[in-house]
Amino acid sequence: MTRIAIALLTTLAALEPANAVGIKVTGVRVEGTMAALLTPDKPRGAIILMAGGNGRIGVRSNGTIKKQRNQLVRTRAAYAGRGFAVLVPKGNVNVAAAVKMTRKFGPVTLVGTSRGTQRAACGIAAGARPARLVLTAGFLSNASGDTDNVISILGSPSRLPPTLVIHHRNDQCKRTRPAGVDPFIAWSKGKARVGWLTGGKSKGRFCKPRSHHGFNGIDGAVVSAVSGFAAR
Repeated sequence: MTRIAIALLTTLAALEPANAVGIKVTGVRVEGTMAALLTPDKPRGAIILMAGGNGRIGVRSNGTIKKQRNQLVRTRAAYAGRGFAVLVPKGNVNVAAAVKMTRKFGPVTLVGTSRGTQRAACGIAAGARPARLVLTAGFLSNASGDTDNVISILGSPSRLPPTLVIHHRNDQCKRTRPAGVDPFIAWSKGKARVGWLTGGKSKGRFCKPRSHHGFNGIDGAVVSAVSGFAAR
């Protein structure tokens, strides 16, 4: 099989529909906040996906989502297809409650992208205890371009669970600059590692879902990295 064909299949797998065979899609409330829950027949763990932007993704009572352009939102079914129960909440969710709710499915991996990394960090600072943390296109350190970042929110690397950073080398969003990654990894004292990604196509504004910041065109690579880390 050619590299082009493999890349195409990988991308299609990441974009499979949320009502894929064997996956149950429902709407649930986490302390009053609406969330979509995708469950395969036999979950091997749980993944909570924290969208970027303002987090107002329009979760409906039946588990469908109105605004699906965010990278984590648009690939949610791919994680369920790999055997994980997937919770996709609105941005104002109580993260600790979400982790507690999904722990029945197995180890919980909390995943945030862009401003979702700030919300994930705030949740951990407030007492959430996921088994693992993934930060994609993150507000990581002052060198990322914003003082409201994971380091400043957590204060100490002792609060970090095992953590994976996923970042595009050509991310041009002024608050998630690639220069912010190395200071975060150093600060983590061995608790975090980074997976650098390249490729895809950047279109439109630098901080939007169709740019390198949003991993446009390489969704499959993000899904593979997150799923592999969550399965450890």
